Amino acid sequence: MPLFINNEKVQLFNTTVKLFRSYPLLKDSAKVFRDRLPETAVDTKCLLYVKQREFAATTPSDCSVTVIGSDDATTCHIVVLRHTGSGATCLAHCDGSSTWSEVPLIVKAVRSLTKSAEEGRLELHLFGGFDDERHNSHKLSLNLLAAFNKQNEDIHLETCCITELNDIVVEGIHRPVVYGIGVNVKTGEVFPATFSLRGPEDDLRSARTFTGGQMADVYDSSRELVTIGPCKWSPNLDIGFWLAQDDETILQYMSTSPQVEPPHFVSHMKATIQFLLENPNSEALFPGGAPRFYQRTSEGVWERQAAC
Repeated sequence: MPLFINNEKVQLFNTTVKLFRSYPLLKDSAKVFRDRLPETAVDTKCLLYVKQREFAATTPSDCSVTVIGSDDATTCHIVVLRHTGSGATCLAHCDGSSTWSEVPLIVKAVRSLTKSAEEGRLELHLFGGFDDERHNSHKLSLNLLAAFNKQNEDIHLETCCITELNDIVVEGIHRPVVYGIGVNVKTGEVFPATFSLRGPEDDLRSARTFTGGQMADVYDSSRELVTIGPCKWSPNLDIGFWLAQDDETILQYMSTSPQVEPPHFVSHMKATIQFLLENPNSEALFPGGAPRFYQRTSEGVWERQAAC
């Protein structure tokens, strides 16, 4: 079934400019969202953080998670899909690596947490990207919209703060307005957000993506556990080369948008590379090929648990 805007079937175009010109309501909703800046600093004790090429889904009854969030999106897009009846909510951080196979995973995650007879509808919120020179943002925006339009479900596009609608020019350089968002799984509120912690296992999860890992579900809502892996990569001592490079070189070769990355981008990339050098054998991190599990403690920290 098609994508809907204001209860009307969407006509998709080959450029985002034509799309936004045809649906001025998208511009209005994006402006409303941008006007909510500055970002809310999310309390880590209630947060489930989603990294690039990850997704997570849960329901309002979850006792361990109040907010699912993600940030550091430049050309990447952050996707939120929610069922208004069940409140089941999924957030994904998409980078364009495999959009057409990722979107069905997002829809399935929400549908699996929603009873078939439950009233309500699927509502979609898209964030991220900007008017970048390489047009990576535009390509991802169009692919996401087209992929959601091909799903069997009726999906209502409520917020579309992407590419041109998430762009600002500062000192002659285009950059994103919104880099990160959170969604309150109890209420459905979506808001600009920033995060002080990106765990658990920030380096391990980044290493998975760095070495080519595909979109992964990182949360088991039935048991309220963060699940990581098992991940697979091969030893590659050659990547140590990058630790000796200056910041500008790393930005130019490792970023799709080197002029607008957040300040911690280079240090984060170096930490990921260092982790891979210190852990060349991924199998040692996942004995028996079992995932790692993390449960929220009474203090609000994700603590590793024994294999379940």
